[in-house]
Amino acid sequence: MKKTDVDYTDRAVDRAGRKSNLSMFMVMLGFTFFSASMWVGQQLANGLDWWGFLAALLLGGLILAAYTGSLGYIGAESGLSLDMLARRSFGTKGSYLPSAMISFTQIGWFGVGLAMFAIPVAKEMMGLEVTPDYMPWQGYVLVIVAGILMTASAYFGITSLTIISYIAVPAVAILGTVAMIMAVNKGDMGLIEQFAQGTKNLGVIAGAGLVIGSFVSGGTATPNFTRFAKSARVGLWTTVFAFFIGNSLMFLFGAVSSIYAGGNDIFEVMLNLNLFYLAVLVLGLNIWTTNDNALYTGGLGLSNITGLSKKTMVIISGIIGTLAAVWLYWNFCGWLNVLNCTLPPVGIILILHYFMNRKAYLDDTVPVKKVDWFAIAGVVIGAVVANLVKWGFPAINGMVVAAVCFLIGQAVQKNK
Repeated sequence: MKKTDVDYTDRAVDRAGRKSNLSMFMVMLGFTFFSASMWVGQQLANGLDWWGFLAALLLGGLILAAYTGSLGYIGAESGLSLDMLARRSFGTKGSYLPSAMISFTQIGWFGVGLAMFAIPVAKEMMGLEVTPDYMPWQGYVLVIVAGILMTASAYFGITSLTIISYIAVPAVAILGTVAMIMAVNKGDMGLIEQFAQGTKNLGVIAGAGLVIGSFVSGGTATPNFTRFAKSARVGLWTTVFAFFIGNSLMFLFGAVSSIYAGGNDIFEVMLNLNLFYLAVLVLGLNIWTTNDNALYTGGLGLSNITGLSKKTMVIISGIIGTLAAVWLYWNFCGWLNVLNCTLPPVGIILILHYFMNRKAYLDDTVPVKKVDWFAIAGVVIGAVVANLVKWGFPAINGMVVAAVCFLIGQAVQKNK
């Protein structure tokens, strides 16, 4: 008897596979607990005063929530993963492009996340010197151990992701918030006064652009998780609330770290407050939740391309990400940020195709072709525009161009 695929790699999630509302909220909240977002918080604190910081969070958060919320709704209503949605909107062979793009970026961020854990711990716990040109063997051991643990939990799929989220989300949120409050109370000035210090050379629009760019790439994978929600409404609201709460906490942690402790994230704040072991715990759990989701997404994408099982591709992705982790951290963050602009065009095409053919999706009668070249062109041209045009919001620029290309294609094909 064939074993049930609890991750529904190549089919819609049925009623039996749906998770509780709380489980979905925890998974989505854990997804947004992304350490690199703290770096963005630091940039926002350096360039904006307190009210500008809040305005950028609100504006960027609204746009990000609208994008991810739409994808969350689609994933929950259809029960389909990003890759299965792409097979319908890009074609069976055309879906290889978005699957490769999402897999490449998420495996890259998985590797970066491992190094983001190993390098600070090697420096602070072991007192080792780590530079772009040198990583002591103990640091590599930390990377390998973390890589094995995170790959193992991603291997077991949505069930394991849910368990990790139930553990990590409350711990990171509570301990991080306590540390942030302690840092503010220990400072010489209040939050508003501290934010006012230094050169403020970042506008609210630019700040909102940083907020959007911080997670618009990973947010494109939202259907991979919300397809397990009990209803479309649950998929929508768990995504919107999780992105607002999770992202806001990460930005606040990074901002407070910067203005009160001069560090990059809450890990350094907690070290300065002599909360060393709690700092390691928070750092590890924070990275684990996002890394698990990233590797799970990478496994699904590569499974769509190769035809091999998700579990097999998670192992392969984990090995690649672990072996390349240190190199990725020092050499590839810039490239990954460029690639972040390539995924919103994918998301907008999935959204447009779904709502233009919603009844066919729900009836499972969507005509599937091999390649939709207009969808492919939309992603390629949209990605180029997003990376080269500096006016406005890069992600939105890319989405607008991709949408225009796709809609022209739909009109042309309809008139044939």
